[in-house]
Amino acid sequence: MRDTCLFGRLVLCVMNILIDIRSLTEPQRTGVGEYTFELLNALFQIDRENQYYLFYNSYHDVSSMVPKWSQANVHVVATRWPNKLLHTFISFRLVVLDTFVQKAVKRNLKFEILNLDVWFSPNITFSTISKKTKHILTIHDLSFEHFPECFSWKRRLWHWFLNPRKQCERADIILTPSESTKRDVIETYSTPEEKVVCAYPGMVKRDAGSEMQEVVEKYALPEKYILFVGTIEPRKNILGLIEAFKTSSLFFTHYSLLIVGKKGWKCESILDAIDATPNVRYLGYVEESEKQVLYTRASLFVYPSLYEGFGFPVLEALSHGVPVVTSNRSSLPEIVGDHAYLVNPNDVADIRRGMEDVLGHEKIAHASDAGIEHFLWEKTAQQFLSLYENRH
Repeated sequence: MRDTCLFGRLVLCVMNILIDIRSLTEPQRTGVGEYTFELLNALFQIDRENQYYLFYNSYHDVSSMVPKWSQANVHVVATRWPNKLLHTFISFRLVVLDTFVQKAVKRNLKFEILNLDVWFSPNITFSTISKKTKHILTIHDLSFEHFPECFSWKRRLWHWFLNPRKQCERADIILTPSESTKRDVIETYSTPEEKVVCAYPGMVKRDAGSEMQEVVEKYALPEKYILFVGTIEPRKNILGLIEAFKTSSLFFTHYSLLIVGKKGWKCESILDAIDATPNVRYLGYVEESEKQVLYTRASLFVYPSLYEGFGFPVLEALSHGVPVVTSNRSSLPEIVGDHAYLVNPNDVADIRRGMEDVLGHEKIAHASDAGIEHFLWEKTAQQFLSLYENRH
């Protein structure tokens, strides 16, 4: 039996906090998975008192993909239901997740939690949380509301079943990674402003390491290339980037365009365009260490996304001193400040002009890591801790 305290009481007592880590069971970790991992990594370094229960579900054994934390106050709770079945039960409220996990703790970990104080969902997924448990929910972006045409019909149906509006109504606190997304949540779902909190994610500056030559040889990297990193999907505006590149002077001056990232929904036309365009290559999903080499050697990073809740890749590029051309839309101007060249993502000529100006040195983007110094995971973790220590 473990002692708990009421949510918001400013006393030194132990709280039971459950964190949904289902996003960490994917073999190829993308933005949400990176956010979840880095936040928890920072959180567990500064909090050794509260009890954390990390929940995931998978019919198959995915334990090798789940990160391992050795702290005594961190416990992993896994269930082995088929995900489609669990999601169906949640949708019809046949399963209430906090009660479901409490039973799993007693069954799997051999002790009983009298009360869960907080349930933290690092992203929107199938969840039903009872009223007795405080719910903190992260909304990364509302692209599915503003750009539904960028999603497959299956993905749109998936979001319909998730019912994000209802989840926002149920949540006690909503975290967003930018002020832009905070405004979106407030305006789109008529959410009270006082329960939406902007908590900027952190940025981990990684070195390219000793694998430089191996990566160069593995991918036959050209001497001069423009880089894009992100999921291969319509919202990233890769087709606009390809069109801008092939109509630019750079196309004829020995530059290549390298596209890196996992395949997403509606990626077929994008992959066809890559195959049909000389000097454009798709490298697929690459390992983290390899990605650092690609950033380090790039002449320019271009990210003309139509909509972003935050935009990790632009900060990663800046952290390696790579000049950046990115969109003047959604959160991206807020994130990069004056450290990148901003373009209209709907204007191919503007994207082309941005690339030519930066690489032609007519207008140099501020290629430095000066724009990332305030994006610290420790700061994010401290802000997260304060939410359940100070909020009623």
